[in-house]
Order: sequence, then structure tokens, then C-alpha cells
Amino acid sequence: MAALPLFEIKNLTYYYPDTPTPALKNINLRIEEGEFVLIVGGSGSGKSSLARALAGLIPDFYGGKIGGKIYFKGQDLWNFGRRCLRSQVGFVFQDPEKQLVMTTVEAEVAFGLENLGLPPKEMLRRVAEVMSYFNLSPLKKELIGNISGGQKQKVALASVLAMQPEVLLLDEPTSQLDPVAAAEFFSLIEQLNKEMGYTVVLIEQRLERCFHLADRLVVMERGEILQDGSVEEVVWWQVRNGYPFLPPVAQFFGLLHHPTIPLTVKEGRRELKKIWACPLNLGKVSPWKGYHGRAVVEMKDVWFSYPGGCEALKEINLRINAGEFVAIMGENAAGKSTLLKHMAGLLKPGRGRVIVLGKDTRTTPLVQMAHEVGYLPQNPSEYLFRDTVEEELQFTLQNLGLKDEGKIDAILNQLQLTGYRKLNPRDLSSGERERVALAAILVAQPKLLLLDEPTRGLDYCLKGELGRLLAGLTKEGLTVVTVTHDVEWAAEYADRIILMFDGRIISDGPKNEVLSDSLSYSPQMARLFRGLARGILTVREGLEKVRVNGERVYAGQSG
Repeated sequence: MAALPLFEIKNLTYYYPDTPTPALKNINLRIEEGEFVLIVGGSGSGKSSLARALAGLIPDFYGGKIGGKIYFKGQDLWNFGRRCLRSQVGFVFQDPEKQLVMTTVEAEVAFGLENLGLPPKEMLRRVAEVMSYFNLSPLKKELIGNISGGQKQKVALASVLAMQPEVLLLDEPTSQLDPVAAAEFFSLIEQLNKEMGYTVVLIEQRLERCFHLADRLVVMERGEILQDGSVEEVVWWQVRNGYPFLPPVAQFFGLLHHPTIPLTVKEGRRELKKIWACPLNLGKVSPWKGYHGRAVVEMKDVWFSYPGGCEALKEINLRINAGEFVAIMGENAAGKSTLLKHMAGLLKPGRGRVIVLGKDTRTTPLVQMAHEVGYLPQNPSEYLFRDTVEEELQFTLQNLGLKDEGKIDAILNQLQLTGYRKLNPRDLSSGERERVALAAILVAQPKLLLLDEPTRGLDYCLKGELGRLLAGLTKEGLTVVTVTHDVEWAAEYADRIILMFDGRIISDGPKNEVLSDSLSYSPQMARLFRGLARGILTVREGLEKVRVNGERVYAGQSG
């Protein structure tokens, strides 16, 4: 007799409250014990809804209408006791703010264990283990509200892993983690899966981090499962059908119509070297001559400390000019968001001066700054409080004393939000809320746009559209400064990279110079071509460099 699957979903259909279109439609899926299943798809495709269903949160927590069945260990999921289910199925939400309920870091990690009624000694051991692994011990007494977004995500991860569930449901768990922290996290998940038998169901947009870890790949669209199979099978299906949910190395070889599609950089380098009889010309990265033009941001010997004495910025000297697209990168708590808030005038330097569009932020009222500076925080929900998308944009214009004159229609169309204008922003997906918040800023037509993790929750297609939109706006004179952990997106669309460490700027220059030889912040294509060609950061640049049979190959087309 065959063993029962861990999860079995039969004909599952689900509607959120007051929504005419199903979030999940006729889902049939089996997940075996110990599998690592990666779920991919566009924003709003139903990935998060499927994870919520597996966690038993639908419809109990979200309401709505549901049909079909979900079985866990052969029993109807909805007949499981909630406490029993929570101890066996751990869920890490896309937005850590929705998961954190206690006041301090240590109390948050211990909260789930207290609810399970574990003995104090066992609780202490588990809390110490996970906090040590995630390097959270120095923050154990910190208030949750005072730590960075990336640190909050680490705390959410630690609190779930402390309960030692059998199943991990992870909804973009590393979206706010820097590349090093994300690699450490996935290393732990791989160990839990391969060496301890944990079942892992992962939703992730930055596929270069985790693609090679999965046993199975599930592609979703409009609430349905389009394809479900081994990673190799579904990769070939995506290549044949033009789907974009592939990491850069796999995408590169797929567009070359290479006979095999590697999933890792190591495999890719082996295949790449088969294409040429001799190495590529290494080439040179053009030396940076600095930026010229009208200064939009000038920071002169800026120091800043938060209450309690923690120095967040140290000796910052920086100039950003009109029309630049700058990406600020670095480890969690390196000072990136603090630097951005100084440009927005939300924080004032302890020492030094910050000049934005010719105005000293110490003496210029925030209301006056808001007419020319648009700032989108790390959590877009903080920016949304009206009843409809349209009202959010109207509020911005009214608050700044601006007339509509077609601005709302234009920006809704530009960000593909026209169909959402009468919906409540808080009912939308994380990626959709991000676009609404961005629209509420861009409708005022600022001269300086400051974005903190704008690609969080966006799929490959939407990230590309956002990147192209921002790049186009910089050509019209807008200056864009964004904090991001998304190395691939920054490599594709930014012009200039600023790397921060411990409150200081440690590197500043054009992206090809800063990212090409970086150990932690190089994109997949740079690692693929390391030692073969310099300055290649994107799939497009790689395809343009490669010659097969003497002809240049791009997107499967020769010539």
C-alpha cells in the first residue's frame, strides 16, 4: 500500500470576500513528505493564497468562499486542532509586520514556544539556538519597532524555526535580507530539508537564490496551476512557452537554445566553456570619471546617531546629480534606509549638512520638501490609508495643492492599475500595494524619487516594468535613488551603485565597476563570466558577448 502524501489538495477553489474572481481555481496538488517544492508565478497568480490554504488560514482567518478538500497526513485539514496544526506547519509571511506581535526581539522568538506550552529550559535552549544562528543575540532586548526591515524578517524566520515544525511554508522569506543573509538562510533551509527531512514549500521571486535547491517546480497563473513537475522538466516547458520564471543562468542558456540548461553557476561555467575553443577577451571596464551636472543631493561630512548612541551614519560625503538612477546596497542595518531618510528630510544630521535641491534639510519644512521629493518607505502599507486606489492619488494632489489635469489617469495606466482604481488598496497583494503607493508618489511629479526596497513582492515581469519606467523617467530628468537587496534588478536598471557597510560608504561608482568583481553583490551573469569577460552583469549583455559559429546570438536570433 502506497504511503499517503503529506498534503493532498483536491479540486480546491477559493474566493476572497466580495471578490468575483477566484484566487484559487480547481487546484489539484500532492506534496510528499520531505519534498522541497518551489512555487513561482506572477503577482496575483495565487501563490500566497495557496500557501495560506496549506497553513489552514483560508477561510478561517481571511473569510470568503471555499470548495474542494485539503488533506494533511490523510486527515481533513480543517478538522485538525489549530494548536496541533501550528506546531506542525510553520508559516513565514511575505510581510514580517503581519507576523510580529511582541515588543522585543527575544519575546517575539519565544512567543510561539510559550503558546505551545514548552518547559522553560526547552524554550531557553531553542531561543538561544535560533537567535545565535541568525546573529540576533546582540538585538535580543531591542524593541521590534526600532530594528530594520531586514532584521524584522530575520526575527520572523527565527520565531517560526524555534517551534521546529515538520513543514515550512515560506512566502518570500528573504525579500528584505541582504545577499549574504539570504544565502545563509537558504543554506539552513537546505540543511533542514536534506539532512533533517523537513518538507519545504517556498514562494520566491529572486530565483537565483534558491532554484537549484528545489525537487519540484510549480508554475501558477490566475489562480491555476499551469505546470507541475521536476525542475528540469518545468525549465524546458518555460523555455518553450516563453515564461520568465527562471534565474539568469538558466534563462541565458535557454535563449541560446543550448542542449542542456544548467541550474547553478558551477554547471553554467562548465557549459559556457564548451562554446569556445579559447577564452573570451577579458576586456576592460571603463574607468569612472565621476558624475557631472546639477546636484540634486549633496551630503557633506554627515554623521547621525539614533537615541541610545548607535551611530547609523559615519562621515558621509555624497553627491547625486539630476537624471541619475542610483542603487544603494549593503548588509542589513548598514545605514541604507537611514541615508534615504536624510535625503527625504525625515531625519536631520547630528553633524554635517544635507542639501536637497538647493535646500538645507535642517531649515526647510517637510511640507515644502514634499513638493519636490517623493519618498516610498520599506512597507508600502504605511503609505496607504484611503478607501480606494483613486482616492489615494487624489489625496496626494489635494495635500500638495495640485490639480489633477489627467495626472491620475496617466499614472494608473502607466503602472497598470486602471482596473484597481475603485478597489481598497489593503485588499490587494503586496506587489499591487507597492505599485499603488508608487503611483501615489509619482502623481505629484517629484524631481527626486526615493524608494526603499521597491521590488519587494514584485514578480519578474513587474520588476522589469518598474525598472524600465524608472529608467525612462530619469531620461526625462527625474533623479531616482533606491535602496535594494535585489542585485539582479540593480544590475539591469541602475546606473550607479553605492555600497554601504557599518554606516559608511565603502564603494561608489558605475554598476559595471562596482558589481563585476564583488564577492557578495555580483549578479549571476558576472559570476558565470568571471575570468572570461569583464563587466557582464545581465543576460542581455551575456548574449551580446557570446559568439556561436562566428555569429552574434541574442534571444535565439542570429545576426
